[in-house]
Amino acid sequence: MFYYLSLFKDDISFLNIFNYITFRTGAAIFTSFFLTLLIGPAVVRKLRSYKIQQVERSYGPASHLSKSGTPTMGGILIFITLLVSVLLWGRLDSPYIWLLMFTTVSLGFAGVMDDYTKLVKKNPEGMKSSVKLAIQLFTAIVVVGYLAINPPNEQYATSLIIPYMSKMFIDLSVFYFAFAMLVVVGTSNATNLTDGLDGLASGCMVFTAVTYGIFAYVAGNVNFADYLKIIYVPGAGEITVFMGALIGACMGFLWFNAYPAQVFMGDTSSLFLGGVIGTAALCVKQELLLPIAGGLFLIETVSVMLQMGYFKMTHGKRLFKMAPIHHHFELMGIAEPKVIVRFWIVGVVLMLIALASLKIR
Repeated sequence: MFYYLSLFKDDISFLNIFNYITFRTGAAIFTSFFLTLLIGPAVVRKLRSYKIQQVERSYGPASHLSKSGTPTMGGILIFITLLVSVLLWGRLDSPYIWLLMFTTVSLGFAGVMDDYTKLVKKNPEGMKSSVKLAIQLFTAIVVVGYLAINPPNEQYATSLIIPYMSKMFIDLSVFYFAFAMLVVVGTSNATNLTDGLDGLASGCMVFTAVTYGIFAYVAGNVNFADYLKIIYVPGAGEITVFMGALIGACMGFLWFNAYPAQVFMGDTSSLFLGGVIGTAALCVKQELLLPIAGGLFLIETVSVMLQMGYFKMTHGKRLFKMAPIHHHFELMGIAEPKVIVRFWIVGVVLMLIALASLKIR
């Protein structure tokens, strides 16, 4: 919204500042961050008054039983402040802004309904997995369908750029669209699995969003894209503003979610956070960078898959003490705060490795 003040720059030169993506990204970070701090206490109190509280299950780590009664569905904080900040600082004529907001709202709805079923309707299984998957697939179909009709870069519409390599691509042809849908659905579920310790998912999400915010900025600048040998995506700079709002919202939520958590995000935001990152990766044509930039989410997902596969193959034996893998480290005797911080450190390292691909080509 504030971008449009730059249209009056000929009359008031100062207003030209609203034309700069870097300024609006910084403003989006601060807006969502401070708005979260401002309304956070009231939201937490309201969730507690409605008795929307976490109920730890007996098969989880014993140390988590003390968390019963902590308000959850706190991801509504991220949802609200993210959208408000984007509407204030993003260009509302950008199709990427609306595509990312659609992903946020669609998967956010799935998350809210899942949490509502678990916590208000007292159904511990939550929303039927088939219904949740159907919403995720619907979201993916809309996103991929739009990008098929309006590709970020028509020359590379069905191609994947290989990170760290100069001008090397894999053309998947029609199979690209199935792959792209898997990216959206997979990242959504991966983030959901990572949300198991205080501040783990929100902290890791900041590092991944920083990575894709930077890639979106350089992909949207024809000179930077040409110099760094990445695919040029006209208008991708606005994705940077969205990522900025996401970073600020997650940092603000972390204020309340840091150990010991005052509130948990629940599926309300964990589902859409991953979906947004997956959508951003498709928009900036950096799909193969996801396993690096979002490596922690991948590790968590793979640990669950390995655990399930090993359990079935060995008729009841376990590869890890518990999955996802962050619980394995807890049961090894490592304190929860130490597990969280170590995962954050890994997240920072993965972010730097991903960003290094801008020069190693």
